[in-house]
Order: sequence, then structure tokens, then C-alpha cells
Amino acid sequence: MHRYREIARDLTIRIAEGGFDAAGMLPSEAQLAATYEVSRGTVRNALVLMARQGAIAPRRGSGWLVRTAAQSQRFSEMRSFAQWAASRGMEPGGHVLTQQRRAATATEVRQFRGGQGIGEVLEVVRLRSLNGRVVMLERTVYPSWIAPIVEDLSPDEPSVVGALESRGVRMAHGEHTIDAIAAPSEDAQLLGVRRASPLLRVHRVSYSSDGRAIEAGDDRYLPDAMSFQMHVSLQGSSLSRHPG
Repeated sequence: MHRYREIARDLTIRIAEGGFDAAGMLPSEAQLAATYEVSRGTVRNALVLMARQGAIAPRRGSGWLVRTAAQSQRFSEMRSFAQWAASRGMEPGGHVLTQQRRAATATEVRQFRGGQGIGEVLEVVRLRSLNGRVVMLERTVYPSWIAPIVEDLSPDEPSVVGALESRGVRMAHGEHTIDAIAAPSEDAQLLGVRRASPLLRVHRVSYSSDGRAIEAGDDRYLPDAMSFQMHVSLQGSSLSRHPG
């Protein structure tokens, strides 16, 4: 086996085992060359190979970004995507693509339990990122009592849940359903993948302590960016989120 392939394999294993810090960056090429006692050219060949395999990505001016890491979050903690990412030392990002008010569908009325402000909803479509890489397409619907708060936020607000909490709206419990789908044309274009590529989909509905619905979401993750793991014991079970 060529030396650069051996290095790529070793680094990939170390990434999967969480061998690098939570900042999500590999050591510099010079440091890696010293560690493996090879030239920087050999290291560069290894890194290019890993990038082709999707394990890392170049980040202009700062080296190589790790696309995978052994981090997890229990959904029972009720942390949002951005809160979870920040707690692991990763940089969450978000950008609103579209935002509109419309009439609630029958499904949304059912999800929101026919509560306050269900006649009209605010639908927001966002791209979500980790450490600068787009990893998820998020479609979220908010009832009208939440809509004005969300409409007032910056389109690049990284944590909508955090912004809601700062305004006194706190999630107390939620429901999640996970499945896999083939990316439709619109999703594929927005996420930069081929049509019919596999995506992980999470349906979620969140409620406040008084039972009012706060949001209903449809999150579609790139499969190499995120996975979900069920922890089971005799006392119960919980579901965890993992970067790819």
C-alpha cells in the first residue's frame, strides 16, 4: 500500500474514534508530516484522498476541516441543532431561504393539537451548517403566537430556539420521528447532491410547558454528515445524534 493511503486510513480511523479536538480541524500539514515522518507532499496526497472520500474538507486559510466526529446528543435533553452543535465546540450556522405566512394544513392543525393560533402559520425554510459545511435542510412551521418573534430574527440567526428562549419561550417536551427518503429535485439542488440521493429525515414537534405548540419541523440531513443512535437499557432508551 502506498504510504499516503496508509496515512489516510490511519487519520480516518482516528477521526472516527474522536482523536481530534472539538474544534473540528486537523493538525497542520507540517505537523502531520512530522508525525508520520514523511514529506508534506505525501501528507497532501493523503488529505486529498480523504477529501474525495468525504471525511474532511479544505477550509481556506485555516487547513482541513473534519467532517466527522464522535459526538452525540440525547433528544431527551431538548437541545436544538444549534445548541447541541455549540455544546460540542462546533460552529452552527443557519440561513433563511424562504419565509411566508399561510393557512395551516390539516396535518399541522393535528400536530399543534388545535391550539392557539393554528389558523395561520409561518413556514420557514433554512439551510443549516456545521463548521461552515451545509449538512441539513430545515423546514419549520410556527403557529401565529410564535410567528412575530421568528419574523423579527436575522435570516442568519444560528439558533432560533436560543432566540425564543431569550424571549421567554422555552421548549418543555417534544416528539421526533426518523426515517430515510430519496432526495427530491428541490432538496437535492439546495443540498448539492444528486436527485434521489439518500437523506435522513427527522419530523419533530415541540411544545411549551403549558402544552402550546411552538414549532413543527421537517429536517433533512446529508447521510455522511449525521447519524442517529438509539441507546437502550433495562431502565429505558434514548436517541442520540452524531455528526457523520
